[in-house]
Amino acid sequence: MSLHETRRFTANGHRLARAAAAVVGAAALAWGLAAQAVEVGQKAPSLSAGAVGAQVVYVDFWASWCGPCRESFPWMNAMQAKYGAQGLRIVAINVDQKPDDMKAFLKDFPASFEVVADHKGENPKAWGVKGMPTAYLVDAQGVVRKVHQGFKRAQADELEASIRELLQPGKGAAK
Repeated sequence: MSLHETRRFTANGHRLARAAAAVVGAAALAWGLAAQAVEVGQKAPSLSAGAVGAQVVYVDFWASWCGPCRESFPWMNAMQAKYGAQGLRIVAINVDQKPDDMKAFLKDFPASFEVVADHKGENPKAWGVKGMPTAYLVDAQGVVRKVHQGFKRAQADELEASIRELLQPGKGAAK
């Protein structure tokens, strides 16, 4: 590659990087994302009425176009069935702008846990969500104990272990 070709390639690479940064920045502005994401150890933003009184809440942000969400819904159904009587509440917050997109997804992937529609994107902004799916494991005192982005079946056992641990008295569950 000649020096001229190297400079042209480098210049195009910088243009692509700037364009990519602009797209990401525009997407963040369009979503109205908070500057700071909620992190482990912080108090969780307010939860839905269905989550009140739960010992552990798994808050999952999802969208109909999210591929990993198709894998997480059966897992969340299983977790709600397995640990619901022990105090786990799963709250899945949908961020689709069109209600019909959410309804179509739920027809294919029914939920046995609470689903909240947030077509205006107020909850992802409050929590500082940066991608789909993003989940927060919240203890009985309302403190975020785990933040998990994406969903892979290979990580399901680790997530379940975190839920089990918080459901134990003195580990995060109300005493």
